[in-house]
Amino acid sequence: MSRVLDYLLRCVAILFGYAAASLAASAFLHLIVVAHFETGLENQPALTTAPFLFSIPFVALFVAYFAFLPAAVTILISEVLARRDWLFHALGGGIVAAIVLGFLHEAADPGFEVAGAMPMLTVLGSGIVGGFVYWLCVGRGAGAWQASVAPREPTAPGR
Repeated sequence: MSRVLDYLLRCVAILFGYAAASLAASAFLHLIVVAHFETGLENQPALTTAPFLFSIPFVALFVAYFAFLPAAVTILISEVLARRDWLFHALGGGIVAAIVLGFLHEAADPGFEVAGAMPMLTVLGSGIVGGFVYWLCVGRGAGAWQASVAPREPTAPGR
């Protein structure tokens, strides 16, 4: 029963880490867009706080939706191989973002296509940030469940 509870808690932690990574990627996208348009946020903090409190989680829903399958594969690989280094997760987030860009390129309408170097680099950067935040939340313990699965040494009868 303890092993099942460990697996269940790990799955909940992975979902928490994925949600945090999606929020971080969305926040990174927002920061880049605001910096690109140079809106002068230091003069208007009250005008931008409320919309960002709504739009960052809203965009995070789209980030989580589009990146779910490639991120699930990346998370599965990190868990099975017990990869706990930050670089693996950051590069994995960048690869997930590149796969999402490929999906958007194939499935998008001509007016919705993510084209140009700057938008593509922004999406790749948000994937790297998301992967790093996933590592901060959950990735440092990737594959820890394998220690409880390791076979025990047989004991002699009567011990």
